[in-house]
Amino acid sequence: MTITFYDIPSSLATNAWSPNTWKTRYCLNYKGIPYKTEWVEYPDIEAHCIKLGIAGTDTKADGSIKYTLPAIHDPSTGKYISDSVVIAEYLEEQYPNTPSLFPHGTEGLQNAFVEAYQKQIEPLRQFILPATCVKLNPPSEAYFRRTREQSFGKKLEDVVPKGQAWAEEWAKVQDGLGKVDAWLSKDSGGQRKGPFVLGDTISWVDLMVASYTIWLKIVWGENSKEWKDISGWHGGRWVKLVDALGKYETVH
Repeated sequence: MTITFYDIPSSLATNAWSPNTWKTRYCLNYKGIPYKTEWVEYPDIEAHCIKLGIAGTDTKADGSIKYTLPAIHDPSTGKYISDSVVIAEYLEEQYPNTPSLFPHGTEGLQNAFVEAYQKQIEPLRQFILPATCVKLNPPSEAYFRRTREQSFGKKLEDVVPKGQAWAEEWAKVQDGLGKVDAWLSKDSGGQRKGPFVLGDTISWVDLMVASYTIWLKIVWGENSKEWKDISGWHGGRWVKLVDALGKYETVH
């Protein structure tokens, strides 16, 4: 039976762009689980989730439930699952005969790494969110702009640093990723082989980092200064990771 995967479309050739939904797409592709994508524009997500009984994933400032994607519907169990990590855990449990996302009992360690990683890439938001907005379809672009401008308290055009501030803030992006690179470079026994956190074994952490990285590549484009910079940082670690997972990028 084929899983239905709910994702957010864009005006880009790939259609897929969101780092959060890329996590689920990578998981489904890596595990080889058949699925089809149903595209839902941002303004329609809440109504869509409520209609299907998909659980909210967070709480808004006003106390109401926040509905987000990714989400999936698995007809083999009849379940609707939301939140990328919850989906990963569900797929791991429901499809045990597929490649593992959390090998060797590493789920707790991987989730701790995810939290630490997300703190280090926080400086990216001011650069990538404005660039993302203009790549969305009109209904989603208007929604994205309104909600992100509320969050930043300013126009998206004013979020990206200017002049010397641009260089200073971009250096923070490099520094944050540099800290992650330092964590991943530790290998006192010289035993790690391969481009992944666990050497030649793919895990949830790799798919998560790749999801954020491919977002940057897709939105900025391979010829942009931003992507060229990131591709050259830290021995090319980030582009090598995305390249190593290239066969799992298929959009069904």
